[in-house]
Amino acid sequence: MSKKGDRGKLQIIPLGGLGEIGKNMTVFDNGRDILVVDSGLAFPDEEMYGIDLVLPDITYLTENRERVRAICLTHGHEDHIGGLPYIMRELNVPVYGTKLTLGLVHGKLMENGMTLPESARAVRPGDVVRAGSFQVEFIRVNHSIADAVALAIRTPVGVVIHTGDFKIDYTPVDGEVAQLSRLAELGREGVLALLSDSTNSERPGYTLSEKVVGQTIDEVIGSAKGRVLVASFASNVHRIQQALSSAAKYGRRVAIVGRSLENVVNVAMELGYLEVPGDLIINLDELNRFRADQIVICTTGSQGEPMSALTRMANGDHRKVEIIPGDTVLIAATPVPGNEKMVARTIDNLYRRGAEVVYEAIAGVHVSGHASQEEQKLMLNLVRPKFFVPVHGEYRHLIHHADLACKMGIPKENILLGDNGTIFEFTENTAVVGGRVTAGNVMVDGLGVGDVGNIVLRDRKQLSQDGVIIVVLAMDRQNNLLLSGPDLVSRGFVYVREAEQLMDEARDRIRETLDKVGERKTSDWSTIKSSVRDTLGKYVYEKTRRRPMILPIIMEV
Repeated sequence: MSKKGDRGKLQIIPLGGLGEIGKNMTVFDNGRDILVVDSGLAFPDEEMYGIDLVLPDITYLTENRERVRAICLTHGHEDHIGGLPYIMRELNVPVYGTKLTLGLVHGKLMENGMTLPESARAVRPGDVVRAGSFQVEFIRVNHSIADAVALAIRTPVGVVIHTGDFKIDYTPVDGEVAQLSRLAELGREGVLALLSDSTNSERPGYTLSEKVVGQTIDEVIGSAKGRVLVASFASNVHRIQQALSSAAKYGRRVAIVGRSLENVVNVAMELGYLEVPGDLIINLDELNRFRADQIVICTTGSQGEPMSALTRMANGDHRKVEIIPGDTVLIAATPVPGNEKMVARTIDNLYRRGAEVVYEAIAGVHVSGHASQEEQKLMLNLVRPKFFVPVHGEYRHLIHHADLACKMGIPKENILLGDNGTIFEFTENTAVVGGRVTAGNVMVDGLGVGDVGNIVLRDRKQLSQDGVIIVVLAMDRQNNLLLSGPDLVSRGFVYVREAEQLMDEARDRIRETLDKVGERKTSDWSTIKSSVRDTLGKYVYEKTRRRPMILPIIMEV
């Protein structure tokens, strides 16, 4: 159990989202109560073989569960709400978020056989909720999803503002501009600390308005002679709205393809975040009733994900939609770092099938949802915090944001940098980095949560690189005699029929080793297995310069 702190102090502890993009979760602990902001997930990198999702380690919260008062959500992206189905199995606390955010959470929980707790409450910008000794005010900001908010958290030592993910869009698609005046009012009252989105801290200038993408979408749909396929992030409701509005403007019908996109569209329509004429959206089975120039298809797959709808269409193995010459495919997203090759492969395959492809490299089809440097400066100027903690970004983003704040006049000693698990400790007048708590990755593989760790990943990496050799022996335990074998079975190492000489010599080496072990009269199976593993490993490396995993299996007779 963690030691309760002094009530004159506030500890802010990021459990995810610092030094990385994804699995955002921040803990506010004043010694008596704990408030949690966001509960996200991350997607595995290429070294996490077989892993489906990555969650923040919430050991600190489970050890202090009796003090956790609420979870407040800034917006409905996966990296901010995706961990809730797993976290809520451990923590039964109220959840606060805007209407669209909770609508998306509800869908995620239903997929996992869960429901929103009765204590969950939808809030609007301007609302204030109490969570123990914390008061949380929700302030509208702009982002690449509707209903995004910043949080002004009143604590016993002062006001802390957490921006969530934000940009400043003066012409948002839904007309809901950020509540900059409220941020300025709080700045005049006095803000103890600002935690601000650092994602685009390397980018000078301003992030373009989402309406810029709408103009490109409108031009493409208006000029296309055949079908138009629009691929975007499923959660970008504003971009989907612009595609729907342009389709209606040019007399086209819209089909929705992709489970995640269907879910978001259904939730957004139900809650009033999408304006859709009654007969605009059609079922996929109805496509053949309309001419090609009367169709728009909104789909998932903007990141080239192997199982996404657009990738399957590009590969020619989608059950209901086939790419045909004359189609125009608009990829209204930029590749997330690491996905560039998959996106490029999808674009190549679309061209091979005769489609015209409009993508970021040749047209303005995507704008970021995150603030660039001038907007980050504006946030700092409006809020005028005593202390500053850059959040939400890889470490270089945090460094650039810290440098920016320093140039804006915040003393260097008042800017705090850290990693997941770092404790930022505040009083009314001081701020220090005060130690660490347990933090890291909890990996989800199928139904298993946290049962795959670094050792398993290391084994999977070895299997992926050099394969496995299984050595099967039948031995008389009493006399330590080899009765049959050794039989060698390999997977991912060599094709046995083409390496008979190698395998025959490997068997001879193993027999020699077993003879030597037998002379020592040992009956310890682990010693015998270790000797077999060492002998075979050295021989195989000498002959092939490979290090396959070696699994000896001894059958006792």
